[in-house]
Amino acid sequence: MKYFARWMALFATFALLAACAGERLVQPGVASANGGIVVDTPIAWSRFAFPRYEIWTIDGIPLNRLYIVPAVKNGEHVFLERRVNAKHPDAPAFRTGMRAEEIRDIVLDALTETGAVDIRSEGLRPARFGSADGLRFEFSASTAAGLRYRGMVLAAAHGDELTFLLWMAPAEFYYGRDAASVAHILDSARIDR
Repeated sequence: MKYFARWMALFATFALLAACAGERLVQPGVASANGGIVVDTPIAWSRFAFPRYEIWTIDGIPLNRLYIVPAVKNGEHVFLERRVNAKHPDAPAFRTGMRAEEIRDIVLDALTETGAVDIRSEGLRPARFGSADGLRFEFSASTAAGLRYRGMVLAAAHGDELTFLLWMAPAEFYYGRDAASVAHILDSARIDR
């Protein structure tokens, strides 16, 4: 029940933030996100832009969401809305020089903080993020109420920053419907700044 309440609180937060953020439609084709991330999308999305990241969704944030995070600075929490401080020194923060396994782990740890349970990853491998060396992997997770999600991550640590895209959708229908389109987006992603 505690984890379900966290997921519901997270969804309520997203809904409130989305109401405050400017929603725009992203048409199929080449699209730019805040922070200089450029992708080629074969499908349309609703875009919710925030000062340091964007969330794109097709059917609504609880059903599918693509986080586009252009710059997590050294020492910052992976999901920028949370804080790393003396009270939470073990929070999943990016550190310059992290290995691929460590980046994967902090992204998954950040999902755990949102209430995700039974998180598993697979397929960690090197990947290109435009001209940057990066990593890619898939994951699965559940809510405490039993809803299964699957997702994909593309990330690159460059300089003192981490850039990543994270997509997740319920495994039962939405993941299978959109996985090929999202894989195309991740294949095309580049940092243009």
